[in-house]
Amino acid sequence: MAELLSVTKENGIATVVIDNPPMNVLSNKVAKELDEVFNELKEDREVISIILRGAGERAFMAGADIKEFPDRGKQKDEIDVHEVFSKIENIPKPTIALLNGFTLGGGLELALVCDIRIAEDHIKVGLPEVNLGLLPGAGGTQRLPRLIGASKAKEIMFTGELLTAVEAYRIGIVDQVVGKGNGGREAEELARKFAGKSLQSLSRIKHLINKGSNLPLEEGLRLEKQLFDELFVTDDAKEGVRAFIEKRQPVFTHK
Repeated sequence: MAELLSVTKENGIATVVIDNPPMNVLSNKVAKELDEVFNELKEDREVISIILRGAGERAFMAGADIKEFPDRGKQKDEIDVHEVFSKIENIPKPTIALLNGFTLGGGLELALVCDIRIAEDHIKVGLPEVNLGLLPGAGGTQRLPRLIGASKAKEIMFTGELLTAVEAYRIGIVDQVVGKGNGGREAEELARKFAGKSLQSLSRIKHLINKGSNLPLEEGLRLEKQLFDELFVTDDAKEGVRAFIEKRQPVFTHK
């Protein structure tokens, strides 16, 4: 049973809330619970889309738990954050990160593994590890340059300075900026749109984009053809085509 995360489910949407006050930092326990919760959500047939957010209004996640740093590598139960984040990145369901407060260090790195990022306009984001003589160690040096380009990513990491929500939107770190307190509604509306689609389609689209972006074009196209052929014979594809011909909304069973 998770203690620092809570999960609610409704109408095909799971909302995961990180609740590690006061700033929802990424402790070893939070990482373990993220691993457990997302493993469960991956197998949950009732869940189609997932929202990840922080409790309260102060932080989505304000970095790693620095108090644990002196004992890093000494704990027998220490979990590999890279593995956890990669699992979240590749879960075969759409994920939305709702950035409802400070999103720093490991918090931004966690947000980067989600498919969509919605930011409330009061937030700050950044990778300030250089100020501690460290570097982003949970995927930031690899994922951020792929998202916004190498030069801008270097500037952000070299300076360790924080960006406003608007600045983060302008360079492509976040996909939407909404007013304070409105992020939950926007995330739920988008998650509902996703949940109304076929998971057979959604999972293959996500896999093709995540994997294909690291493949030569010809290999990516071959993979696309393979997954399209697989999808074409599913019950949901047949239902979607039939509903279009009959001029009605499809009823997907995710099979």
